[in-house]
Amino acid sequence: MRERAALRFLDRLRFGPLHRRVWWLSAMGIMLDGFDFFIVGVAVPLIVAEWGITPLETGLLTSAAVVGAIFGAAIMGPLSDRIGRKLAFRIDLGMFVVFALASAFAPDIWWLIAFRFLLGVGIGADYPIAASYVAEISPGRLRPRLLIGAFSFQAVGQLLGAVVGLVVLTFDPHPEAWRWMLAIGVIPAVIIIILRRGVPESPIWLASQAKYLEAAAVMSRFAGRIVDETEIRDVSPSAGHPVLVRATGVVPTVRKRALFSGEYRKATALTTIPWFFMDIATYGVGVFTPTIIAALALSSSANSPYIADDITSTEGAAVLDVFLVVGFAAAILLVRRLGLILMQSVGFVVMAVALVTLGSTQLMTQSPLQLAIIFLAFAAFNLFMNAGPNATTFAMPTAAFPAEVRGAGAGFAAAAGKAGAAVGTFFFPILQAEVGLLPTLSIIAAGCLVAAVVTIVFRHQVRRERVIRDAAGDADLVGASG
Repeated sequence: MRERAALRFLDRLRFGPLHRRVWWLSAMGIMLDGFDFFIVGVAVPLIVAEWGITPLETGLLTSAAVVGAIFGAAIMGPLSDRIGRKLAFRIDLGMFVVFALASAFAPDIWWLIAFRFLLGVGIGADYPIAASYVAEISPGRLRPRLLIGAFSFQAVGQLLGAVVGLVVLTFDPHPEAWRWMLAIGVIPAVIIIILRRGVPESPIWLASQAKYLEAAAVMSRFAGRIVDETEIRDVSPSAGHPVLVRATGVVPTVRKRALFSGEYRKATALTTIPWFFMDIATYGVGVFTPTIIAALALSSSANSPYIADDITSTEGAAVLDVFLVVGFAAAILLVRRLGLILMQSVGFVVMAVALVTLGSTQLMTQSPLQLAIIFLAFAAFNLFMNAGPNATTFAMPTAAFPAEVRGAGAGFAAAAGKAGAAVGTFFFPILQAEVGLLPTLSIIAAGCLVAAVVTIVFRHQVRRERVIRDAAGDADLVGASG
């Protein structure tokens, strides 16, 4: 690894103002995903009411952005390994701004689906870029918490989406209010783009490309003093010949197919399969939380059912989203003690139990006891999801892959997750209409159990390979349970 010496130098640094700025701006991109993720769930009943779309069209609408995110993560992750994190950091949010605004002005359902797909490309791109960037500017002792802390802003975005949805519905209780909901996300995105213009390139990425002079210049900004090139250059023979590097330019990055080679195959399995099943649950249940609450606990009013139920169910979802924030807080506090493997496997099991319990309440008559069980099951699902898989799957690729393939590994894992999100959001309304809520939630619960098994099966091999490959201090990411 050409960046090993740079990683050791980075691990000794104090966490300073520039670290905080890069971390904050990375977290803000994740927040936008959470906002869009939730606001669509609030907007869908209004769009259904205004345009009378079918369950199939509803599935296409809710899954369009996450299908786009598959392409965004799969393309921009490896591309960021070639062009750097800084440029990729700005491209993704530019797409968010353009297509969020276009979505708000969509003339019909098919244009809206197309714009949502392109917006999703920008959202998906931010996952591997932000994860790689945060991992590559963080001291090793803080890296697990900073990664999970950045991803926790997805929950902040969901809460923001709930607030925006309620405010818009309160002041404009009409079906076309969904346009305001989708347009408001442009405002924070523009602000973040402006602030991201001044962030430096990742010094670890520069070192992995053998651009040691540039890496030293950037590291000087993080260190608050002049850093000499020799301080971050690995002088071992494996570091690459400096004359050859200057003559040929950028050092080639690892090809994406290397993720399926013997060296990375187990890491790829650990980072992609659980994320796929996790996002089926996270997006399938999360986007349709207002719909689930309405189906289980609400009786539509005869006058204006879709507005009244949308407001009430959004209020309930907003309360339950507090447990998403609590879950991320628990993940930040416990990750170094418990490790990613234990948190992820336990989280998946509790999610499965909570989903089956939640679906079973449909067999009960509406009563205070039923409402209490619905609340507790949803709270447990949200809490253990964010204290477990929703946090750990984001951090796992940065622990499993070195810098020269980190963007590709994180991008492929995020793409697998978004593929799961597409499956969840597309098939949830169709399955609910065809077989009912309990069988639909039971299918998602079975996927959670599969993900828990995969996590446990691959835990030892990946941890051992990571420790051998990187002695810079990331082994605690995979954790004591390994």
